[in-house]
Amino acid sequence: DEDLVCFRDIKPGAPHHYLVVPVKHMGNCKTLKTEHIPLVKRMMEVGKAVLQKNNFSDLNDVRMGFHWPPFCSIAHLHLHVLAPASQLGFLSRIYYRLNSYWFIT
Repeated sequence: DEDLVCFRDIKPGAPHHYLVVPVKHMGNCKTLKTEHIPLVKRMMEVGKAVLQKNNFSDLNDVRMGFHWPPFCSIAHLHLHVLAPASQLGFLSRIYYRLNSYWFIT
């Protein structure tokens, strides 16, 4: 839509790996405030919708989150959407580990 874009990650960590990005520049996830909760919820909704459009329907087997600074490759907010989470490879399980020092959900 006019506020968010979604595209495939160039280095996928799962069979479905998308990035949901605000069109308007925002810093990394560390800059998020309470007022950004609706934006993050919309980003998650877009991620789920893109999964469903790509014939992935088990929304219980999805991992979504942000890399925490300084573990960000770019300084623009982007939500990782990975599915099926049960098929993450060894390195992806480390990079996208739930609520680690470097990846937050």
